[in-house]
Amino acid sequence: MRPALLLLSASYAGRKDRSAIRLAAVVELLHSATLIHDDVIDSADTRRGRPSANSRWGNHRSVLTGDWLYMQSFQMALEERNFRILDILIDLTQKMVEGELIQLAKIGRIDVTEEDALRLATYKTACLFSGCARLGAVLGGLEGKEEQALADYGRYAGLAFQLVDDLLDFTASAEQLGKPVLSDLKEGKVTLPLIYAMENGHRDARELVARVLQEKEFNSVRPETIVSLVHESGALDRARTLAQGYAGRAKACLNGHNDSEFARALATLPDFILEREN
Repeated sequence: MRPALLLLSASYAGRKDRSAIRLAAVVELLHSATLIHDDVIDSADTRRGRPSANSRWGNHRSVLTGDWLYMQSFQMALEERNFRILDILIDLTQKMVEGELIQLAKIGRIDVTEEDALRLATYKTACLFSGCARLGAVLGGLEGKEEQALADYGRYAGLAFQLVDDLLDFTASAEQLGKPVLSDLKEGKVTLPLIYAMENGHRDARELVARVLQEKEFNSVRPETIVSLVHESGALDRARTLAQGYAGRAKACLNGHNDSEFARALATLPDFILEREN
């Protein structure tokens, strides 16, 4: 998704060459590094339906591998000899690390708010989407408002992507997710659908979520109970409406430009994000 966004944005801005391909590889290496580190932090056993790096080779090798991927990605980016590109990559990498620190501060806490969840989604997910679109704009020579419009497009698309991710935790199967259902809650993460379910006044919601957070496991509370609770509360519809709003705002950033296949692809991407099932 992220390399595709960069390539589409660069082509939309008029740049189709090896620089775009190289930077698409750079952002995928950065993303892969964050996933490896995330799995170490979360003690995750699976990633995309397969054993995670840390479960196969241990935390030490996984952390070092993630570090190596970070350095390799920046070495590749240096080949562009463009300080603007490095500025963007450094900024988005810092924000992703800050997002991880924010998440660590919220682990196991039930008092996470909608504002907290959206801030976390911005730092952990949307900033990389935004950076990919901005890099494409910079490669194509766009500046000022045109560059910012593409960056905003990426940010809104990234927020929609993360919200759909949160929804899938309650609507998809383990096979579709490539990881156990409700793994976020088991890891101590309270996502937006749960926040909405507790806000909507479901009398058992807060107590049951608190019990899972305390036990760090589904012992006295079954996953199916939490899933049913979230469905009945209307939280999924509320979160889905918010995701649709962000997708609409992403499209609006294109300012009605649909005079190329790349513009049409970018206009279609938010719909693909909303409709994905894994």
